[in-house]
Amino acid sequence: MKLKILKLNESAIIPQYEHPNDSGLDLISVDELEIPPGESRLVCTGISIDLPQGTEAQIRPRSGLALNHQITVLNTPGTVDEGYRGEIGVILINHSKNLFKVKKGMKIAQMVITPVIHVEVEEVDKLSHTSRGTGGFGSTGIIANSKLADY
Repeated sequence: MKLKILKLNESAIIPQYEHPNDSGLDLISVDELEIPPGESRLVCTGISIDLPQGTEAQIRPRSGLALNHQITVLNTPGTVDEGYRGEIGVILINHSKNLFKVKKGMKIAQMVITPVIHVEVEEVDKLSHTSRGTGGFGSTGIIANSKLADY
């Protein structure tokens, strides 16, 4: 399966997998900008893509930026539909108390190509019964004696 990439900016870097079995292609900034604490900015990559039929691209945060700088993708995962041919932009948000500087050539996010399943939508009068029912948002409780019990 091939992902076709068009450079829209001469300084754009073609995304690649850092390691052979990685799921995400690194997206690189062509912008030089600052993101003040608590604010977000659109960061350009200088590329557009032609996705294989039946796929989408998901734009996801980089764990290192999240852990070390509290920088993440605001609408994670961002979705790039198969038919979109515009520039790939990444909305980064700064959750830290410090100004964050995005530099040209910086890895800002990762792009994962995934299959899309289309369904036939049908309106019904009721849904099937399950043991879970409508329980959500913590309804299953927490695991006692685990680190998760603190959350």
